[in-house]
Amino acid sequence: MSQDELKKTPLHAAHLRAGARMVPFGGWDMPVQYAGVMTEHHRVRQDAAIFDVSHMGEFRVTGPDALAFLQYATTNDVSKLRVGRAQYNLLPNERGGLVDDIYVYRLGEHEYLVVANASNVAKDFAHLRDLAAHHDVTLTDESDQWALLAAQGPRTAELLAPHVGTDLADKKKNSVFTTTLFGFDVMLARTGYTGEDGFEIFTKSDEAEVVWDKLLAVGFTPAGLGARDTLRLEAGFPLYGHEFGDDIHPLSSHYTWVVKDTKDFHGKGALIGAAPTERLVGLTLDKAIAREGYPVLSGGEVIGRVTSGSMSPTLGKPIAMALIDAARVEDGELAVEIRGKPHPARVVPLPFLQK
Repeated sequence: MSQDELKKTPLHAAHLRAGARMVPFGGWDMPVQYAGVMTEHHRVRQDAAIFDVSHMGEFRVTGPDALAFLQYATTNDVSKLRVGRAQYNLLPNERGGLVDDIYVYRLGEHEYLVVANASNVAKDFAHLRDLAAHHDVTLTDESDQWALLAAQGPRTAELLAPHVGTDLADKKKNSVFTTTLFGFDVMLARTGYTGEDGFEIFTKSDEAEVVWDKLLAVGFTPAGLGARDTLRLEAGFPLYGHEFGDDIHPLSSHYTWVVKDTKDFHGKGALIGAAPTERLVGLTLDKAIAREGYPVLSGGEVIGRVTSGSMSPTLGKPIAMALIDAARVEDGELAVEIRGKPHPARVVPLPFLQK
């Protein structure tokens, strides 16, 4: 895909003004870094930064069968959601894998918002539309109407509070609510993808750039996809296409709690009926950085593959997640093959960063 064919978020011009290095991502032209990945990573862990995640998809689900529809389409128990609460969830396919991992926000008695990964928007919407055929619901793709900004870091609430028309101290993790920010009508959700406290800010596309500039003016710094990836890796968060996928069993991961076998859902037989043959594990290495696709070895035999890997800015050592043969998880001596040479690796609990 050429540069001209890449989609652009409403903040594209602001990224260029800030000197961001832009890269193709999921069909979008996105900022990978501004001041540098390490600097931006530490800013999120220690202070507060802002990400442009407007490339994500938003689908509104309304109607008398909204709950029943989402209960069937997803693995988590949507009936547990009260109005004003959000929930991490999975969209299963028919063969024991995932269409996507999503967030579900309950906005009203019969109204929900689903946020999907950028590269999966068209696929997810088509999948949900097919499943909705036998339910009394209206499914609307509102992705182009929203800009989505992720304010993340321990000082996020402190920096936002003077400019928000709602007391943030009353809002717990996974709260979602409408309010004002700098006088603009927005929706805030105390959710995020970094392992830190923060709020995701849903704002109108044509107001996003003004909101972004005001956030920078009150003390947030911009952060790009590079820091977003190192932050989510430290937090042990899966990324679709890496730890999750069409043919990756979600019960291979430490996210088994998202799959509720007490309810009926699309593809349940394939997902619950077959035990996963792989296990997602955390690995630490001494010096060499393990990247996606690198073989994981035990006794010189390939038993799996790295799904994500990087140097951890917080821990100061290489970390990785890997899918390995479930029967070999207890093998003592593991290694990752990097440029033809085995490098010792240790299995450690996820997440890497314990908060």
